[in-house]
Amino acid sequence: MQTLPHTSHPAARAAPLAIAACLLWGSAFAVVKMGLAHVPPLTFAGVRFILAGCLLIPLCGRPRAGLAAVRKNWRLVAAVSGLQTVVLYGTFFVGMRLVGGAQAAVLLGSSPLVTALLAHVMIEDDRMTLAKTGAIALGMGGVAIIAVSSKPWSSAGLTELGGMGLLTVGVIAGNLSNVVVARSRAPISPLVLNSAQMGLGGMVLLGAAMIVEGLPRSVPPWEFFAQLLYLAMISAAAFSIWFYLLKRVKVSQLNMWKFLIPIFGAILSWVLLSGESPDLPTVAGMICVASAVLLAYYQDVRANRAAGRSSPE
Repeated sequence: MQTLPHTSHPAARAAPLAIAACLLWGSAFAVVKMGLAHVPPLTFAGVRFILAGCLLIPLCGRPRAGLAAVRKNWRLVAAVSGLQTVVLYGTFFVGMRLVGGAQAAVLLGSSPLVTALLAHVMIEDDRMTLAKTGAIALGMGGVAIIAVSSKPWSSAGLTELGGMGLLTVGVIAGNLSNVVVARSRAPISPLVLNSAQMGLGGMVLLGAAMIVEGLPRSVPPWEFFAQLLYLAMISAAAFSIWFYLLKRVKVSQLNMWKFLIPIFGAILSWVLLSGESPDLPTVAGMICVASAVLLAYYQDVRANRAAGRSSPE
């Protein structure tokens, strides 16, 4: 797959797609919470990603060509599947049952920081800058305000500590998979890669669920199947968008948009979940997060324009 040069303003062109992906991911928090009331976490995650992988198959082109690409690049598929689907979402679904929303927000909100640090170490042309560090600090401050406003220390204990540990492992694994995809030059389309890695990861999660959780004892209500279909659809769409953008935009630049996920998640939770309502600290934190994203976006566009002016015709 041919990549676009960074001097052609990729940050500006990536913004609408990145925002759309983050909106889809943000909507998942409330839906996952509702679905976990009916099905154990690993079973839920496994079925979700098997279905998501299947939904992408008709969009992957000729089946024979897709299978050949998967066989040829099986190491990449296995690495991304293990990190992005098995570890990230296995720990996410289990961890969401063990911690409160505040702890989950502050850990998952650290994703752009983790990505920037990994990219700084693993990708030669994606180094930390003063502006990028400032934007990350501002975004993390906003996420921390949202978390602290819910007084997470009041329910601290070994259960919460274990859940936070799981979510931390998931954040590192998920961002490491982003770096793996960004560094890869394998000739495999984002749709084929995403379909294969989600299907494979879903089967691993479902196999683990059969061992740990056993077979479901009852048929969930119809609402659960609607929630499952929605989650599968957003996984298929959001990860395909993200893998596409990772081939065109520096990974640390792109992942700054993930600071929007807690904002979208909180707003949609207020709308969809009973007992959830906005408060002043949460709104203040959201303003900090939005400012961080805008600062990073502005710096990226300025850097790309400067590079474009300095490049020879």
